[in-house]
Amino acid sequence: MKIRLVVALAGSAIGFALPTVAQQTITPDPQTSEKILAIGKAYDEGENNKDAAAIAALFTEDAVFVTDRGPVNGRQPIEKWYTDLFKGWHPKNHIINFDGNALHLIGTAGNELWATGEWSETGQGETGGPIQVKGYWSTIYTREGDVWKIRMLAWNQTPAPAQTTTPANK
Repeated sequence: MKIRLVVALAGSAIGFALPTVAQQTITPDPQTSEKILAIGKAYDEGENNKDAAAIAALFTEDAVFVTDRGPVNGRQPIEKWYTDLFKGWHPKNHIINFDGNALHLIGTAGNELWATGEWSETGQGETGGPIQVKGYWSTIYTREGDVWKIRMLAWNQTPAPAQTTTPANK
């Protein structure tokens, strides 16, 4: 009889707790959203100005940047990666777009969140002509005091469409 009472009380407690959990939001407050969107704008500016130091400053000291050539660990190596990139690649019109409703809190403390989106830019390589590139990204942000930083950034580059063979090209 006591076991049935305990089970009934536990069931009631869970029944009342579930609606409360379901009401919790996984999106950050508007001020946090503004700060994260500002990081995206600062990243765009850093790319467009070829400013490796400005881009690296957006990352935590122990950040991981996952590139198409493998991971880069730490703020200083990330700055060097961008410095080396800008020696042979000259980006313009770098634009980051966040997916709709892209900011998602991690856990309940409100100190970490993740987001996804698309990026694009026009660049000029060593061969001269403008090249349009684009891809997708995912980021984990973390709060350090009142400042939000990138803890992990991963991106890819969408391959150019395959050229089709037409009778005129054969």
